[in-house]
Amino acid sequence: MAGIEVPYWDHVNIAGVCAHMKLVAFDLDGTLARSKKPMKPAMAQQLSELSSHIPLAIVSGGKMDLVQSQVIDVLTPEADRDTMHIMPTSGTRYYRWNHGGWEEQYEYSLSPEDRDTVVASLELHAREQGIWYEQTWGDRIEDRGSQITFSALGQQAPVDVKEQWDPDNRKKNALAEVVQADVPHLQVRSGGSTSVDISLRGFDKAYAVRELAKLLGIEVRDIVFIGDRMDPDGNDYPAAKAGTTALRVRGPEDTLELCKAMNAWFDA
Repeated sequence: MAGIEVPYWDHVNIAGVCAHMKLVAFDLDGTLARSKKPMKPAMAQQLSELSSHIPLAIVSGGKMDLVQSQVIDVLTPEADRDTMHIMPTSGTRYYRWNHGGWEEQYEYSLSPEDRDTVVASLELHAREQGIWYEQTWGDRIEDRGSQITFSALGQQAPVDVKEQWDPDNRKKNALAEVVQADVPHLQVRSGGSTSVDISLRGFDKAYAVRELAKLLGIEVRDIVFIGDRMDPDGNDYPAAKAGTTALRVRGPEDTLELCKAMNAWFDA
């Protein structure tokens, strides 16, 4: 499939989008909240209200505990967890609400051998490229079981510093390219502001939305996918390529306005 250009949400007819959508899926960091930070109260309120109107999915590169702290823990009592689909680590895990708790439906993990190879490759090439820094905010490499994530500045780096480190994605893309050559059987993608994600090949946000469509008995085009990284090198782009109705946002403040518009359409 040729490359596609994903429109910003305020460049489309939202009423027309709302009229046909059957599920709304969201990226997390840079879309619902800033990196590793909880959603702001206004966003939590709008997302909770939206869950009472239509099924929602959260498809994040982060672990389940991050989705828990950034999204689930700040939902309002209005939120309908029964309609929610939580797909952390880029869709390699899937959780549904069941009898008062989140129950794992599946998990696809890397082998111990692949994890060791990936970690060694990341360190080797990050040092070669001058992005293996002596001082970081927390761990550089996180083993998430189903995904290995390299964070150049450390997992706990300040959001403002992370957002300024690689604004054109060149550093992340260069590292991803050489690591991919070392592990051609795996999927290596530029992730968040400072990160590169490695998982099993074929398990990305395209897989997540196709799996959701199959499980719910809907078409992929009936899923609206909202993300901030919709450029061809971005980790939200596979969901657009898979055939969702993809909408681009500029950040959490933009997503808040989009959710307000969707809730207004349902309430009209």
